[in-house]
Amino acid sequence: MDGTLTIGVHDFDMMRSELGLAPNQDILKTVQAMSPEQAAPMWAKIDALEYHFASLAKPMPGAFELLERLHDKGVNLGVLTRNVMPATLHTLQVCNLDQFFAPENILDRASCEPKPEPDGILLLLEQWGAKASESVMVGDYVFDLAAGRAAQVATVHIDTSAQYSWPKMSDWCIDHLDQLIATN
Repeated sequence: MDGTLTIGVHDFDMMRSELGLAPNQDILKTVQAMSPEQAAPMWAKIDALEYHFASLAKPMPGAFELLERLHDKGVNLGVLTRNVMPATLHTLQVCNLDQFFAPENILDRASCEPKPEPDGILLLLEQWGAKASESVMVGDYVFDLAAGRAAQVATVHIDTSAQYSWPKMSDWCIDHLDQLIATN
């Protein structure tokens, strides 16, 4: 969602600093490995930071048009995010994208093992009765692409800078959602 349907605003370096974590440390994996007593205040901080960033969200150019076209065609649409559900729902509402997603098709980090694990994609495919060979994962980060690969769905890497850091993980690379509108 963040960086895919919305313009990425999360400052992960600031989040790590606020949490007392080392640079480039996987925030979720690190906190998940802590004891419940240690993790509880960290989760509260993470949730608050995610909600803060959700309030700043802006839709990615072309997101509304793409979702509207796919929705009108009856395509199953889901959100798979490492965020917490309240922040996810707030982000979608702030960006006026919530209307395109049924609540059961929005999966946060508590709904399944977070990306890069494929669990969320597999759960959505099962819910929809969809085939992996006919499905696509669109994302802006290696965790999105790795989850898609592991679930055996096609992967689309959106990178507005057109740097495409993970070409071997991507079936298609785009720098604007309009490129997906043109193909469907």
